[in-house]
Amino acid sequence: MSLVDSADGVRAVVEVSVAASCPRCASGKGCGAGIFTASTSAAQPVEASVRKGLDVSEGDVVEISLAPDNLLQAAIIVYGLPMLGAIVGAGLAYAFSMHDSAAAGAALAGLAAGLMVSRWRVRQTSCLRKFVPVVERRVANSGAGLE
Repeated sequence: MSLVDSADGVRAVVEVSVAASCPRCASGKGCGAGIFTASTSAAQPVEASVRKGLDVSEGDVVEISLAPDNLLQAAIIVYGLPMLGAIVGAGLAYAFSMHDSAAAGAALAGLAAGLMVSRWRVRQTSCLRKFVPVVERRVANSGAGLE
């Protein structure tokens, strides 16, 4: 972990280790935190806010978290909008009495539209500010337990 001072408080660049991540998430069966480490076996850097009053220094092993409400909002944006698009596309196909293949195409078009809206929303700075993890506590002092 390395510390950076910013206008909105102290931030930390935390390397999320595969070994330290939640076993359910790492296996793809949890809340999705495994996406931080899914692309490679090396640790991935993640920027996190440091909770006020927490005394941490570079090299400390820390625990980070994301507020449950923020996690739910992120899931709705990433998964809900594309699903809603697919349902709306299929509903329109039903309303216009389309054949099965046309209905499937309409559902896929709705899914694609939902993915584009989701991607647009996630790329907005105001959206991204909500989903910054927070360093909750120090697990070990500088370098302790790291290999």
